[in-house]
Amino acid sequence: MREGKAAIDARTLSPVKVAHVMVKQVIAANSDLTVREAVNLMNKFEIGCLIVLTKGKVNGIVTERDILKRVIGKSRDVNKTKIKEIMSRPVLVIEPNAELETALKHMLRMKIKKLPVVEKGTLVGLVTLTDIARFQPKILNKFKKLLMGEQTPKRIQRVTNCYIS
Repeated sequence: MREGKAAIDARTLSPVKVAHVMVKQVIAANSDLTVREAVNLMNKFEIGCLIVLTKGKVNGIVTERDILKRVIGKSRDVNKTKIKEIMSRPVLVIEPNAELETALKHMLRMKIKKLPVVEKGTLVGLVTLTDIARFQPKILNKFKKLLMGEQTPKRIQRVTNCYIS
């Protein structure tokens, strides 16, 4: 391996950075949006989550699962419920220059599939477990043993089973 090149070391899978994998065009929303408005926005852009911003800073995340569990499952009114009432928080974030392996470790430890990417306090991207699996399936193999020994949520197991043989 030549030094100075962004090569991947097969033993550590470094130095792949979050910036190499993240989606840069992230749809964000104000926390005062109603759930109906949030769902319409998610449907319009065909996305599974919205990053919630308060005064330009990441304050929460609303996922399809949040809407199912905290709104539909509890028969709340989608026209009256604000996303700030149902969003997941606090939100774990990561910097774009962090190693992809670090992002994956955080996601597995916290049992989350989506990780906002923030640089100097500003939202610059989003990395998901699916993005990582598509980009670097071998990185998931490295963590397969961890996943087997843990109580991994079925939603995370589905992603890893799809990309790990």
